[in-house]
Amino acid sequence: MGRSGRVAGVELGGTKCIAVLATPEGAILDQRPVATGDAPSRALAELSLILDGWWRDGGFDALGVASFGPVRLDPAAPDYGHITATAKPGWRDTAVLGPLRERYDVPAAFDTDVNGAALAEGRWGAARGLDDFAYVTVGTGVGVGLIVNGRATRGLGHCEAGHMRVARVPGDTFAGACPYHGDCVEGLAAGPAILKRLGVAGEAVAADHAVWGLVADALAQMVQALVSSTAPRRFLLGGGVLAQRPELIAQVDARVRALIGDYLTLPAEDFIVAPGLGTKAGPLGPIALALA
Repeated sequence: MGRSGRVAGVELGGTKCIAVLATPEGAILDQRPVATGDAPSRALAELSLILDGWWRDGGFDALGVASFGPVRLDPAAPDYGHITATAKPGWRDTAVLGPLRERYDVPAAFDTDVNGAALAEGRWGAARGLDDFAYVTVGTGVGVGLIVNGRATRGLGHCEAGHMRVARVPGDTFAGACPYHGDCVEGLAAGPAILKRLGVAGEAVAADHAVWGLVADALAQMVQALVSSTAPRRFLLGGGVLAQRPELIAQVDARVRALIGDYLTLPAEDFIVAPGLGTKAGPLGPIALALA
């Protein structure tokens, strides 16, 4: 870490972006929102103005950028640092890392927003001390930050477990809400899926409505598949939908244990839990990326 003792980050979200300045210990010094909108050049310019101010007023030693996806994470790819096939209007094939990092002579890191949040939870939150865990956010979409051996998974791209296809609950004929896959986990469990299915947003749906059992089942099947493939030691379930209905975490836990049966031995406690950082997980995500 350089002489300023400060780290800058940018979290790009579907509705709003956040510029954040923090210490290496995870203490947020300043945090400012910017509307995402449908014009990337405008949002990135506003974020750059905020970063410019911090740069003039003491500087920062590293920069992290955590973005909604899909994004290109291969540094050798010509479109590294770009958002790719997003459904977010105006943002497809947008360069986000380049315009932000080229202004500052510091190391810069880039990853998905959910991978950033996962690494923040591993550094300061409910996954401290673990090298293998998953951070799941259920909101506008279903995102999964999958950490294996201390690092976010790589390969063809980043983890997209939210678009996993799962078995349907018998009798449920809802077509799903995902524009790409219909009834994948995101198409069954995310906020827009609840709205499309019922005609009202999740926060207006009673806690005892049958839809929550369907949401829990889809999430549990995704978790069971991840347990069987990469065996995370802990799952952190967050996001807007679960913040409104935290009792779903226990339902998902019970369903996962039923699906796995006696085949694998799961931790008796603290296996599927709420994130430890709460609303700070997202803003601290790019900070964790910059420190990794």
